[in-house]
Amino acid sequence: MLENLSGATRVHLIVGDPIAQVKSPFGMTQAFESKGQNAICVPAHVAPTHLSEWFKGISHARNFDGVIVTVPHKFDCFALCQSTSARAEFLRAVNTIRRNKDGTWHGDMFDGLGYVQAVQQKGCEPKGKKALLVGAGGAGSAIAHALITSGVTHLAIHDESSERRNTLINRLNSLGLGVVSAGSPDPRGFDIVLNATPSGMKEGDSLPVDITGIGPEMFVGCVITAPEVPPLIQAARSKGCKTSTGADMFAQVRELMINFLMET
Repeated sequence: MLENLSGATRVHLIVGDPIAQVKSPFGMTQAFESKGQNAICVPAHVAPTHLSEWFKGISHARNFDGVIVTVPHKFDCFALCQSTSARAEFLRAVNTIRRNKDGTWHGDMFDGLGYVQAVQQKGCEPKGKKALLVGAGGAGSAIAHALITSGVTHLAIHDESSERRNTLINRLNSLGLGVVSAGSPDPRGFDIVLNATPSGMKEGDSLPVDITGIGPEMFVGCVITAPEVPPLIQAARSKGCKTSTGADMFAQVRELMINFLMET
């Protein structure tokens, strides 16, 4: 896969804290190659306190074309962009940044759009449905925005931070689309139940929702990519639910990010 690696290879970074659990450098490099690009993706472990200084430093390297952003930097990286998409502007968060021809940086956020596409590919159409979303962080905010703009009639959001949850609820309600309200871990009464928190990544983590309230008529999703089948998804499948995983989401997000990074 790296037989063309040379001084002419274009470099993209994926930044996070931690970063060891991230699988995307291989997948992104593979995707670049499949599209005929001499480009690679390299992980970067950067603490929040050093993020701005790090970003300024890499901006001096002329062979760096883009940055993929993961936890916990999606909100902070928004402020490092000179321009963004309208979607990223609304969310005040980015997960992909590309260098413009003039050397400035342009950001976008694809977590939500990619997740909705993954759900649709698994046979669930959000339009007209009631959804419960657990998590109002970077990925959760993007998914919430994508669900509302895709036509859910009612979105309930649960997050351990009531301030973060309420801020997101108020901003989404300002769009005048579906009803957005505070939720709880109880999934009863919802058509779609989605987890956008890290709960389930570590052995012994509690489930993000009350699994006793899950029924086979529900669609259940989770953003976690490791383990490949998160505990919530295992539990939902045992109840006969259709599901989507973090890997399903990333397959869609990766395609969106690659196309964005290849734009000139």
